[in-house]
This record gives sequence, structure tokens and C-alpha cells, in this order.
Amino acid sequence: MFESLSQRLSATVQRLRGKGRLTEANIREALREVRIALLEADVALPVVQALIQRVQVRAVGQEVLKSLTPGQALVKVVRDELTAVMGAANSDLNLAAAPPAVVLMAGLQGAGKTTTVAKLARLLKERKKKKVMVVSCDVYRPAAIEQLRTLAGQVGVLFHPSGADQDPLAIAQAALDAAKRNFADVLLVDTAGRLHVDQEMMAEIKALHAALNPIETLFVVDSMTGQDAANTAKAFADALPLTGVVLTKTDGDARGGAALSVRYVTGRPIKFIGAGEKVDALEPFHPDRIAQRILGMGDVLSLVEQVEQSVDQEKQRKLAEKVIKGKRFDLNDMRDQLEQMVNMGGMASLIEKLPGVSSLPEQVRSKVNDREMQRMIAIIRSMTKKERRHPDLLNGSRRARVARGSGTQPADVNRLLKQYQQMEKMMSKLGSGGVKGLMRQMSGAMRGMGGAGFPLRG
Repeated sequence: MFESLSQRLSATVQRLRGKGRLTEANIREALREVRIALLEADVALPVVQALIQRVQVRAVGQEVLKSLTPGQALVKVVRDELTAVMGAANSDLNLAAAPPAVVLMAGLQGAGKTTTVAKLARLLKERKKKKVMVVSCDVYRPAAIEQLRTLAGQVGVLFHPSGADQDPLAIAQAALDAAKRNFADVLLVDTAGRLHVDQEMMAEIKALHAALNPIETLFVVDSMTGQDAANTAKAFADALPLTGVVLTKTDGDARGGAALSVRYVTGRPIKFIGAGEKVDALEPFHPDRIAQRILGMGDVLSLVEQVEQSVDQEKQRKLAEKVIKGKRFDLNDMRDQLEQMVNMGGMASLIEKLPGVSSLPEQVRSKVNDREMQRMIAIIRSMTKKERRHPDLLNGSRRARVARGSGTQPADVNRLLKQYQQMEKMMSKLGSGGVKGLMRQMSGAMRGMGGAGFPLRG
């Protein structure tokens, strides 16, 4: 998300290097580039005009502090104004209501409403420790009801059954009663979507809103529709008392126009962003962190939170104890580490939160994908239990067998084992207490990712 915008803004900042101060002339030139970058990112025109005007007023004539270059000074102004446009701070769900707190989900067909209901249910259960029930009032698509039933089972929340022959209002009322009987803290209500905004759809969701009196009414919208997402959200906000927006499919949106437009156009905060199909792929929306990501400054706070929430702490503790006791780091341990990286959203999700990534060449960033990790996991799984515990057993014939079993080449198995040897050396350094040596080993291993270690390739 934001790749093209980040690259354009980074190039603009580079051109300001060497200037003594921000002047009206160099600000005007830089902001022309910023304006083009925002329009190319499909940001709504009123948002672009307001943002450029505010940046210009703040930046012109601003003295450059000793610790800042003119480019950095402009970045600070742009970051502050981007943050303001998107809503200044994270707007959390308001669940301060007599249980069950009802959250009504609205949106067009294909926006990812049903998947988002499951993602939000999981987030509320795991991070907020809430007892959650979900229900589908989409009687026009029986498949949506079954999809929600399956997803509810996956994330471990209560599911209230419904059918295509029922009335949506009757389903909603029955679900509310069931949520009270089961002492649920939150009831998430999935509603029917249409291919476009129409009177019938609005009438139905207004009736559901009146019957349920939800404390939160969230509009789910596909971010890849760009400024159309903001316009659709505005149509719903005009018809319903929306409390917030959820942007979906942000992993496929390289432009980011919706994220920059929705708050300004609708006046409603973006509360969450979804990136991917997995049930854990939902993050609270932090405007300040997103602004930093757009400007190539990374999002280290979100990265730390992602690691804390996704890493299996028990497995990490056992591995640490094993290494400290001097036991050998084996291929089972390596597989566990790779699987945990995949569970954290994969390399692409982690890499995009690191500072400076937007300035990397496209051919480098395009090679950072999860296919290599999946290939490595497949190779390890093709080994016997004994081979994973004792990698030294893997002679030429065994390596050829593992390659056939994993659908790879013997050269791939050799590269995996070379990278394993590097990791094993690092762990032995850690076990012997040589922290400085461990850091040197880690640095060498990172350099080797594209050479001696497993190569990054498309």
C-alpha cells in the first residue's frame, strides 16, 4: 500500500537537499510534485487541494532547524497534515453499552464484509477478551451465511444460525435475544450487500439499524476502488449514522487514495484496515503511523505489536531454554521460525513497515515475497523426523529424495541447508554467551540472504 506515492514523495524530498531554507519558490516546486503524486494515488481532488493549501501555509518561510535539512522540514509538515487529514489518532470501537454491544456492518457486495466480521470477532476475542456472537442477515446469499458459520468456527466465536427463508429483521431480533441469553459481550451483525447503492438496500439496513440500535455502525469498503470508495462511503454516511469505516484489501492497493480520502469526504474515522484473506489480517488504523509509512519512515510500532501478537511465546521460550542449555538448533526449530514469520503476515507485511523500504528499487522489493519461505517449509516437511533432528544425515541421495518430495531442485535443498548452518552457528553463539559474536553472525546472515543464504527470487 502507498508504494507509488512513497516513491514520488521520497524523490521530491531528495531534490530539496542542499537548500538553506524552505522558500516560496522551492516549496511551490515541491508541492507541484506532491499534488501530482496524490492525484496519481487516486486521492479525491478536494482532499488534494485542502492538503496542499495547508502544507503551503505552514511550510513557506519556515526556518530549517540545525538538526533538519529542508527536505526533512517539509517531510515533517507533510506528515503532520497527512495525519490530520486521516483523523489525527486511532479511533477505537466504542463498546461502552449494556451487553451485548451491537456492531452493525454495512457495505457493497464484494467489499469483504463477511470476512471482516470474522476478523473483527477474532480481534475482539483475542485482544479485548470479549465474548462475541456473529450473525448473518444476508438472506439473499445463502453462501454468505455458510461462510460466516465456517469462519466463526475457525476463530472460536458464537454463531447464530439463519436461513434464506427468514426475514432479516426477525433474524436480527432473534440473534439479539440469543446474545443476551448467552451473555455475549458483543454481537456483530453482517448485512446484505448490493452491487451499487440503491433504495431497497438502504431501506433494509435503515430498518435493521432502527431495530437493533447499534452502538457502532461500520461501513466496509474495498480500498482498491480508490476515491470511489470515499464517494460510496459518503452515500452511506448520508443515509445512516455511520460511526466508522473499515478499509479492506489494502494489500492489493498500491495507491492508497481511499485511506487518504475517506475521513475527509465522509467525516467518519477509518477504524480498521484489512490486508489479506487470513482471519488475523485486520489492524487498527493509526493515521500517524500510516502517514509515516507513506513518507518512507516505516511503522516500527505496528511491527512490534504485530510480532508481540503473532509470535508463539511458549515456542520461543522453549527454543531459548534449549539454546541456553547448549542443545542443538535443528531443522524442526528452523521450520517453526519460518512458520511464525508466515503467520505474522509474511515478509511483505513485515518489510513494508520498515523505514526506507519505499526507496529500494522495485526489482528488489518485488523479490521480497513468501514463496521462498513456503518453499523452505515444504523442503523441511519432506524430510524424515530423524533427518530434521540430525541434518548431518542428509547426504546426496537423501537430498535428491527430499527435493523430489517437495517439488524442488537439489540446489534448493543445498541452499536451505547452508542457511540452516548459518542459523545454527548463531544459536550456538547465543548459547555460549557470545552476544557480540552473535550480532556479527546475524549481520553476516542477513547479507547472505541474497547470496550464500537462500536467495530472494520471484
